[in-house]
Amino acid sequence: MTLRTFACIVLLVCTSFAARAQDAALVRVHTSIGSFLIELDTERAPLTVKNFLEYVRSGHYSGTIFHRVIANFVVQGGGFDEKNIQKATREPVPNESGNGLSNRRGTVGLARTGEPHSGTAQFYVNLGENAMLDPQASRWGYAVFGRIIEGMNVVDQIGSVATGEVGPFSSDAPLKPIVIERVEEL
Repeated sequence: MTLRTFACIVLLVCTSFAARAQDAALVRVHTSIGSFLIELDTERAPLTVKNFLEYVRSGHYSGTIFHRVIANFVVQGGGFDEKNIQKATREPVPNESGNGLSNRRGTVGLARTGEPHSGTAQFYVNLGENAMLDPQASRWGYAVFGRIIEGMNVVDQIGSVATGEVGPFSSDAPLKPIVIERVEEL
């Protein structure tokens, strides 16, 4: 390999990393048991990422809890405070589940009701391979908008806590609250 060929390869790799950095944003989620880092995909889920970052910047997530924990499936939070009271949200964001991102272990998605375009502030992290949440030809899916790039062990810890009936939740709520202390944009 010549020096010129090597230089071209280095330039291509650096350009690729720079382009990727422009398409991603990072947020750190600080919880009562540790933190994890999410890389947001601004290119493939621009509306969902913009929505999520608006909630981050407003401080919405501070003092919220992970209210739904199902082992080997998902941990879900960001919508209820420590007293299990649902926080006010803005208008829902359009569903971007057809963006090519799959609900694989370690990915982050926008929670919603049975209505496809109902996602607001609540998010979830996939603890397992959950392709059944992806869109199908006959139905909408759940939009993936990021992935855990550091601290998946903390998410796994959340996913293994004892759960049951707590407050308004008939099942799957952590018996000891897991609090989102703050979410910061990096």
